[in-house]
Amino acid sequence: MTYILYDLYSILLEIYILVSVVIVLIYGVFFSSSVSLGFPILSINLGKLAIQILLFGLYLAISQEILNLISWNNFFIFDNFSYGAQIIILLSVISWFFLTFLYSTQQKVTSFEFWILILLAVISMLFIVRSYDLLSIYLTLELQALIFYVLASFKRTSEFSTEAGLKYFVLGAFASALLLFGFSLIYGLTGVTNLNDFSKLFTGFITGDFIISSGIKTGLAFVIIALLFKISASPFHMWAPDVYEGSMITVTAFFSSIPKLGAFSVLFRLLFFAFHDWISWWSLIILPCILLSLLIGTLGAFTQVKWKRFMAYSSINHVGFLLLGLITGTAAGIFSVLFYFLVYIITSLGTFGFIMSLKQYKFPKIYQARYLENAAMLSTTNPALAFVVLIFLFSMAGIPPLAGFFSKLFVLLIIIQNNNIGVSIIAIIMSCVACFYYIRLIKSVYFDRKIHWPILFKVDKPTSLIMGLSIMLLVGLCLDLELITAISTFMSII
Repeated sequence: MTYILYDLYSILLEIYILVSVVIVLIYGVFFSSSVSLGFPILSINLGKLAIQILLFGLYLAISQEILNLISWNNFFIFDNFSYGAQIIILLSVISWFFLTFLYSTQQKVTSFEFWILILLAVISMLFIVRSYDLLSIYLTLELQALIFYVLASFKRTSEFSTEAGLKYFVLGAFASALLLFGFSLIYGLTGVTNLNDFSKLFTGFITGDFIISSGIKTGLAFVIIALLFKISASPFHMWAPDVYEGSMITVTAFFSSIPKLGAFSVLFRLLFFAFHDWISWWSLIILPCILLSLLIGTLGAFTQVKWKRFMAYSSINHVGFLLLGLITGTAAGIFSVLFYFLVYIITSLGTFGFIMSLKQYKFPKIYQARYLENAAMLSTTNPALAFVVLIFLFSMAGIPPLAGFFSKLFVLLIIIQNNNIGVSIIAIIMSCVACFYYIRLIKSVYFDRKIHWPILFKVDKPTSLIMGLSIMLLVGLCLDLELITAISTFMSII
């Protein structure tokens, strides 16, 4: 009986959100055909209920004690890392809700299923960061992927959204097949699926059998490639610009940052814990992806004229920096990656808040700005919003003294300490080149002029709140380095 209670306690947060989703889904189905309480009132009610569920879930997550236990027949783990990751996920999704709720209402997203899918995606991400077995990793990643396919194609009246969902589904299914094939190879040659068993098996692993060692390396390569697809690392990034562009901007804001934490958590546990002794092999796979991500992410953004595609290539560049900390195989590398990830989520959510706020009024309609040139003369028409985008772009470029500078600095210092001088020089050069297109945008905001002045629609209060908090965090994190250390140490999996 005691073991059952421990098992239930370890996933208490997920159980609460899942039960809440079932209740809210039943509520939505019953009232969807109501004349007075149906669409669009039903969608607004369910959106507010979803925010309430996540806020109570955050309180429940913070109130839980960290037991450091492995539960559910070694399928899930409850440790410092999963505890910190689930809090970051909930805080990020709540911030995303504040950014997108009023925007979704204005854009007439009247299907209540949208909020149900978001809650189910949160459940899948919470399970991913706790997965401790190949089976649970595969099932939770597939649950997340299936939800994302639907979200990408959610705007059924748009052929671009349908195309984005179809591309995501076809390429995602291929990546899932690679992941399953890699897991089957590893299991077939070792006979185990638990990450703890892998860490024991491969500690000082020496075998003279070429077939076994080659098979394990091949399986691990397939797994890493599939996970690199999930985080849109180059050369497995082809889906990201098209899916970002075709999806609704609220879905794009969701895709750009939060789900990557789940895939990175799987990479942490697999590479640092289960297969740490194979670092000489898996680092050879990740290193070319780092170089290509830095190169393609930087140069690809130069030719973009639309905001969403620009953010897609920018995210590929940031993924290259995130992967840099992995190849060190040290606890300091984990520290640098976690801090970079925290700053990346804050910056990404704030930037998408700015993009969604960039709405122009052309009588008698309001148009969402889609092109980079729509930010011209922003310093004249809305100086406060111009200052906001200035801070976000400077942080993404790594300009001191913002938190984006320190996040890149920590990664580069760890790389240099591990004598990876060549890749660190390339990363510095690409970071300097990336500054060009960020500063080019700032030049457009402050110095470009148009014949007809754009009339911008007012920014709603929740979006202003999130953007203000993001700026405070980007400036405040660099003022207290002890806070940075505390956050990353708290989430450490070592």
